[in-house]
Amino acid sequence: MTGDQPVLYLLGTGAQPVLTIAAAVEQAQADGWRVCLGLTPTAARWLHPYLAGLEALTGAPVRSHYKLPGEEDVWPTADVVLLAPATFNTINRWALGLTDSFVVGYAAEALGRGIPTVALPCVNAALAAHPQYARSVETLRLAGARVVLPETNTAPGQDDTPDFGWALALHEARNALQHPAP
Repeated sequence: MTGDQPVLYLLGTGAQPVLTIAAAVEQAQADGWRVCLGLTPTAARWLHPYLAGLEALTGAPVRSHYKLPGEEDVWPTADVVLLAPATFNTINRWALGLTDSFVVGYAAEALGRGIPTVALPCVNAALAAHPQYARSVETLRLAGARVVLPETNTAPGQDDTPDFGWALALHEARNALQHPAP
């Protein structure tokens, strides 16, 4: 923990709710978190006009790529990792250990380091019905991740959920901090 504030790595992917991630950062900060924001390259491209504002809001650089060899880490150590929104592709790549992006790579390392890790997927009903998705969720849970599945899926073909559960995701992150998995 940095000072009295626990550090939350909020890692967002290219799903429509990432467009409201600033509100999630503000909610987390109001809850007492120090937030470091990481984005997949797609999410960073979508939020490109707002990156400077997000950096000002968090007080830290927004990361979307691995640091270069020998580069000093610019973020404090994470107390909890929250991967939200997590796309179908991200959940599957994470479960399979395919770490070609900073966000997926850090989430994979967090599990190996024992850092409490929570994911809130944003996956439409058609993709959620794919057999690999259920296997990936189970793999991640067995590895220690808290994968919180929404109670309802979106209609086939939709890319977002009407009311993405930022409050639920942050609640689960707080629970993960207070009650880490054994």
